[in-house]
Amino acid sequence: MIERSLVSLLNEAIERRQPFIDPLHWSALRLFNGFTEGCADLVIDLYGETVVLHNHADPPARGQPTVRAAQEVVRGALPWLQAAVIKTRNSRSDDERRGLTAFGRELTSQVREHDLWYAIDLTLHQDCSLYLDTRNLRRWALEHLRGKTVLNAFAYTGSLGVAALGGGASRVVQLDRTQRFLNLAKASCALNGFSVPAQDFVRADFFHEAARLRRLKQVFDCVFLDPPFFAATAAGTVDQETQSARLINKVRPLVVPGGYLVTINNAVYVSGAAYMQVLGSLCLDGHLEITELIPVPQDFIGLSPLRHSALITDPAPFNHSTKIAVLRIRRKSNQATREESGASGSGS
Repeated sequence: MIERSLVSLLNEAIERRQPFIDPLHWSALRLFNGFTEGCADLVIDLYGETVVLHNHADPPARGQPTVRAAQEVVRGALPWLQAAVIKTRNSRSDDERRGLTAFGRELTSQVREHDLWYAIDLTLHQDCSLYLDTRNLRRWALEHLRGKTVLNAFAYTGSLGVAALGGGASRVVQLDRTQRFLNLAKASCALNGFSVPAQDFVRADFFHEAARLRRLKQVFDCVFLDPPFFAATAAGTVDQETQSARLINKVRPLVVPGGYLVTINNAVYVSGAAYMQVLGSLCLDGHLEITELIPVPQDFIGLSPLRHSALITDPAPFNHSTKIAVLRIRRKSNQATREESGASGSGS
């Protein structure tokens, strides 16, 4: 399978992550990223006292012995684990993609990060209901959005919005088309003592709701745009590989001058340079600027000193194919405002 044994690879990966493991076992992190740490069929995540083993093999049967062996190694290294879930990414079974319990009865239902609680449902979806690659972005939200109004588009289970509320945002609108995802966002808010106003949890198609907000001229101090890689509805198509600029332009009018537009592109076939070119083209009119790139946590990428698997594309200047950029809507100069006012007056 690989030059070094799976046992050696996993023990090394877990040892390197020991400083990140909360002694109370409330935290969530990536224990092993096989794509960069030597076994591309396997990814292991830790959510509190539950370990999640992702079988990425295609066909899935090829990865089953690896997952079984990994489960035993992890249980030996972390004897306090209470449960394990196996998710089979390429299975034809919905249940296997969402995850089957390998041992234990009670899966972790909440984790703590940056002093906030997040409700999780590890078998809600093929993902684990809390994305570990956006942990640093949640910290950014905590530090930058006090007193701000926020739209969390494609909210999924609402973690970015919860982080914004934790940082003192005055209002957060969570937008997603799936009610069970929004229900988990509500549960996270309740865990932290945040209010759960019904009007701020919007179950709607992104394209319909964005158009409605534009018609109403409703604006926010910050918009998070974290769409899936690809999705299609009757109202529109999300394609992170070829149409990311189009999607960004849908929400630009919803951000106040001086406000933040935070974009996330997770397309592995889009290089960092290519995505920066897309963002740069959007900034050419002078009304948008890139202010910050948010890195993905190192435990998620892999802590091995050697990368055993070549990346599909080079993510630089980002550090991972999850490419997170903070854009700012530039305020128009007083001169430009006067010129526009004059042009408007002469035409009336």
